[in-house]
Amino acid sequence: HVQLVESGGGLVQAGGSLRLSCAASGSSFSINAIGWYRHAPGKQRDLVATMISGGSINYADSVKGRFTISGDDAKNTVYLQMDSLKPEDTAVYYCKAIVHIGGFDYQYWGQGTQVTVSS
Repeated sequence: HVQLVESGGGLVQAGGSLRLSCAASGSSFSINAIGWYRHAPGKQRDLVATMISGGSINYADSVKGRFTISGDDAKNTVYLQMDSLKPEDTAVYYCKAIVHIGGFDYQYWGQGTQVTVSS
């Protein structure tokens, strides 16, 4: 079993910045892919940014040039640096990881962290 714990959400004015963190903990696992999704009221949960083992990174078009995903392998932690925030970035942000344990792949989600951008 793997646990994902997110932190770093909050309230910020438009144009401001926030950094989200997602720490993965557990026993004997490796991360195949990890990333961030967001769920705004009345909308579906959408991909924001993902990192795949080996270095491939993908961003949603709406955040390219403003958000940066990065990772610390030693800490099993992924970060999302969010700059030039807009009110439309307001959402609950979730961390998702695909991990490899004992020959099988499993998907885990964090509990979510609220990001609110005021105009």
